Amino acid sequence: MRYFLQKINKDAFVLQSFITLFLRVFGVVVLFGFTLFLTNNYEPKIIGQYDFVRSFLFVIGSICLLGCDQSILYFKGRLNGSNLEGGLKNTYKKMVLLLFAMAIILFLIVLAINKEWINSYFSDPELYSILLKSTGILFFYSLTVLNTEVFRALEHLYVAELFRNTIKYFPVMFGAILLLFYGKESYLAEVFLLGFIVLAVVTTAIIFYYFSKMDGNFKQESFSLKEITLKSYPIAISGMAMFLLLSFDIIFLKKYRDDATVAYYSVAIKIMTMLTMVILTVNITISAKISEYFAANNTLELNRIIRKSARLIFILTLPSALFMFFFSEYLLHFFGENYLIAKETLLILIVGQGLCSIFGSASVYLNMTGRQTVFQQILIVAVIINFVLNRMLVPRYGMNGAAIAFVCSSFFWNFISAIVIYRKDKVKVFLN
Repeated sequence: MRYFLQKINKDAFVLQSFITLFLRVFGVVVLFGFTLFLTNNYEPKIIGQYDFVRSFLFVIGSICLLGCDQSILYFKGRLNGSNLEGGLKNTYKKMVLLLFAMAIILFLIVLAINKEWINSYFSDPELYSILLKSTGILFFYSLTVLNTEVFRALEHLYVAELFRNTIKYFPVMFGAILLLFYGKESYLAEVFLLGFIVLAVVTTAIIFYYFSKMDGNFKQESFSLKEITLKSYPIAISGMAMFLLLSFDIIFLKKYRDDATVAYYSVAIKIMTMLTMVILTVNITISAKISEYFAANNTLELNRIIRKSARLIFILTLPSALFMFFFSEYLLHFFGENYLIAKETLLILIVGQGLCSIFGSASVYLNMTGRQTVFQQILIVAVIINFVLNRMLVPRYGMNGAAIAFVCSSFFWNFISAIVIYRKDKVKVFLN
């Protein structure tokens, strides 16, 4: 054990990945604790409404962000020397302006949609109102997400992880406790949305504190607004596609089943995300390095870090997947007897995500090497597959149909991405 720990300590990449993973595990513990609090104190219908709002906000938020949350790392990889600090400040300023403009446009679009049609389609007279409220706080949500990734670009990785996986839950957790105390549980979704105003203010204050310690200023030119948009929007489409892959199932379950079913399915998804957490942790750690090595045409180091990341993902994912598979009923039981209905759904999701883990860092590789458009095209096809399968399977098989649709579309984009990368660059992102 001592030898193993010494080896980890000497390898900066592995050490950083493990610390980041620890922070993510802590975040998952917080999330699961909060989910347990909700499932044991709130009605499934209210939790289902809350999860539906989360899914909607993530999708429309990915449109508003326009890929800036990911492209900030790409642009950081391109900046070097004396231009780094001032260039980041200027790039950040332009991105914030871009987010504000997108938030206004999206709010006006939702405002123009027919209220009666939305409420009638989902058989929910309050749905349009909550969608409008979600769009109203869109800028604050998007700014919070962007700021979190700017922390990462500024090399404050652990601060970024704390906000991304733990601190962002604090406002809604505190609000949910107050709502329960005052008997106002039905306002859970609204409290969740208002929390992003607090998070946006706090993260922005921290960003300006970090910037005050750096040289350069916001007026120092770096990348043009046009270049930022052109490099970011393909990532935005990819990000939106990823959220749609996680949202079509929720949308169809709400339409063809009910809010309670959405709640049961969402718990299964949350458990499954423990596996995706490993992949995201490693990918975030290596994203800037991939951009740097690719830009420098350093094929040797590029292959080395990709190979190491693929092995680390597999080593960390396999035990977790096996544990969740064999103890799925035990895990669901924590959330209440009603949630055991999602056992088969959870098993489908675990097996599917375990298979996807063998493709390592396919998505981040394409985004960090200027192949955003290629990845975008792959995901668009995956979204179409996901939509068609959900439309066919959810009305008949409910949660299991949604899980099958998610697994099939996820495996598709991972597999195709790995093939494209190998054919173009002869880089094996999959386990080898």
